Amino acid sequence: MSETVGARKVLVVDDEPDVEPMFRQQMRREVRAGRYEFLFALSGRHALEVLEEHPDIELVITDLNMPEMNGWELLDALGEQRPELPSMVVSAYGNEENARRAEESGAQGFVVKPVNFRELREKVAASLGVGAD
Repeated sequence: MSETVGARKVLVVDDEPDVEPMFRQQMRREVRAGRYEFLFALSGRHALEVLEEHPDIELVITDLNMPEMNGWELLDALGEQRPELPSMVVSAYGNEENARRAEESGAQGFVVKPVNFRELREKVAASLGVGAD
């Protein structure tokens, strides 16, 4: 997929193989409009590599339970390495404790799986300071 000039880069971090095609399908209108460009990583460690290759990423959306480096460890690393970079958590474990911990870790939003993409669009737009459709 070619890069779109002016598109806001969003990194989605999740070890489940169906997440990338689901995001591409659900967010296709925003991608076609040049609003967002999505990049994907399969673990927190992979996400840090992608961030190094693409320093212009403006938002990280991460799952919590992943191999190698989980979402909590990724949020901690982002807080140390890129504290200005907004992040959000998308997790099947949507309890109050995880939502509170995500906020304390610097995440600007928490979305429970299965993902409500209308809610996610609003939170992504708010995190990036753009209007939602």
